[in-house]
Amino acid sequence: MENCRARYLIFFQYLGTKYSGVMKTPPHQSTLGVENYLENALQKLRPHNEVCLYISSRTDAGVHALCNSAHVDIQRRSGKLPFTAKVLTEALNYHLKPEPIRELNVRAMQEATSSLLGTHDFSTFQALNSETPFKSPVKTLVQARLEPGPESFTQRHFNRNLQFWELTFKSPSFLYKQVRRMTGALVAVGQGRLSVPQLQELLEVRDSLAYPQNMCAPPTGLFLTGVEYEESDLMPDS
Repeated sequence: MENCRARYLIFFQYLGTKYSGVMKTPPHQSTLGVENYLENALQKLRPHNEVCLYISSRTDAGVHALCNSAHVDIQRRSGKLPFTAKVLTEALNYHLKPEPIRELNVRAMQEATSSLLGTHDFSTFQALNSETPFKSPVKTLVQARLEPGPESFTQRHFNRNLQFWELTFKSPSFLYKQVRRMTGALVAVGQGRLSVPQLQELLEVRDSLAYPQNMCAPPTGLFLTGVEYEESDLMPDS
């Protein structure tokens, strides 16, 4: 009996944050492509041939895919039937591991947001840049609100039932990376890595270098939702 060879059409999705892109990269690189992991997973089925994926669409490093596709030819030894869709799916998902989800102490976070409201010297919550010496660190935060958000992106496209929270800040103006630093600090409070009194101490110390390293929230997930004007701001200068 001849070896059994079958061609499979595969549809797959991924969050690209941890990958160098979808295409295969040399194995010595620190960050591999999605293709590396899929081919490695298929090889664990012990096919008779060395599998090679042919991916339909390229994505760059960090880019996500809701539905990409590829085809692959898999040859089995004499007398072996083609793999079923279930077996192939389980094999392709070999590298998927559930990421630990940490519950947030929302009450502590809401208490912490209230300590940021009002007019303060936010020096600790600004990152230093060339404009720092020329800008006043005193800002007025008129809104800091934490509330459940609408149905999340992950629920709609990745079938993950995660609670989605919206953190909203409103101010006449912000310092460089102020929102990201405030967000990172509040998340740390929710995770128990920072207490509410410690956050207040950070605010009072007024020192950018006092802000803990690696606590600043990443730019992903940050949105500018709107810009408002007073009517007087729109009047031409006399």
